[in-house]
Amino acid sequence: MPASSKQRNEVAIAFGGVLRRARTRSGLSQEALGLACEIDRTYVSMLERGERQPSLSTIFSLSQQLNRSPESLVAEAWEAFRR
Repeated sequence: MPASSKQRNEVAIAFGGVLRRARTRSGLSQEALGLACEIDRTYVSMLERGERQPSLSTIFSLSQQLNRSPESLVAEAWEAFRR
């Protein structure tokens, strides 16, 4: 069964919170993370606010720059989504 619009939004918000916490723990600004991942700072901001959902390749790039595994970011987002 396809995810509802509400579920997609909640998933995006959960991932955004995980991304923001990981980025701040790493001491990176949105701009520095965006430059390292070759994405715009505004896209990083939209991801963190849950306004956009990243592609799989973007998740891989973000995780590499944050010294995290892609699965750890997704698992943490899953836990946040379930709460």
